[in-house]
Amino acid sequence: MAGKADSIKTIFFALGANFAIFLSKLVAAVLTGSGSMLAEAVHSLADCGNQGLLLLGLKRAKRPPSPDFPLGYGKAIYFWSFLVALLLFSVGGVFSVYEGLHKLQHPEPLKWPWLAVGVLGFGIIAESFSMWGCLREVNKARGAQSLWRWFRDSRQSELIVIFGEDLAALLGLAFALVAVLLTMATGNPLFDALGSIVIGVLLVVVAVFVAKEVQDLLIGQSVDPDVRAAMQRFVEQQPEVKRVFNMITLQLGPEIMVAIKAEMNRFLSPKDMIDDINRVEERFKAQFPEVKWSFFEPDLRD
Repeated sequence: MAGKADSIKTIFFALGANFAIFLSKLVAAVLTGSGSMLAEAVHSLADCGNQGLLLLGLKRAKRPPSPDFPLGYGKAIYFWSFLVALLLFSVGGVFSVYEGLHKLQHPEPLKWPWLAVGVLGFGIIAESFSMWGCLREVNKARGAQSLWRWFRDSRQSELIVIFGEDLAALLGLAFALVAVLLTMATGNPLFDALGSIVIGVLLVVVAVFVAKEVQDLLIGQSVDPDVRAAMQRFVEQQPEVKRVFNMITLQLGPEIMVAIKAEMNRFLSPKDMIDDINRVEERFKAQFPEVKWSFFEPDLRD
């Protein structure tokens, strides 16, 4: 079974890289007049704000349960992750498309183009560092899974968002660099404007994919299928349990709720059966410490 990734470390990797990239892009955009560079600067600034929202979401998700929220606030991180996806779509994607269309209608020659190339090169290096930090944590979480399957099955919304942002940022920087180099080679600012539009479309596509994955968690998704299978196997192997009829799991941010319906091995007094169930639950939570709530129903049939 895969390990648990450190989401906070990943977020700080991304935040540091994106803030440095934003400052360099902003200076280059002002000096060169590049639409692609300005689109990239706005994208990096939006990413910095997004990572701040993810940190806020993780903090709110740790609040203890209350009478109004008896299962805690773990799903708060899904709300903030979904908000980040919307901001990536609107502030990053839509603005970049708008800037590109504006440059098509009102083309301007690039100034200091080599400065833009240098900044984009620095951005690719810094973003690669952020992606390295992200992939290091993703690899801990995905185990032997492919990246695509991990993206579809992961229950760590904040890690999904950071991975999507870093991927979009690296590709966006590459497109911006190509656009600036083509503009320098041909003297035609059309390529710079098209680069901004391509970056915008890329951000919109990534945002839609990320939003879809977070939406499932926000509605109420079970734990990772591999984790659920491991949980059921563990319960079935307990000497007190004859068979498991049903198991319902619910991912609540970093915590999990589990409801089990099973037939016990022995027909005992109510007190002895309660003791058997308590022993099973104690071992179960020791094996799966992320399980915060467990509900066990003994029965003779499903």
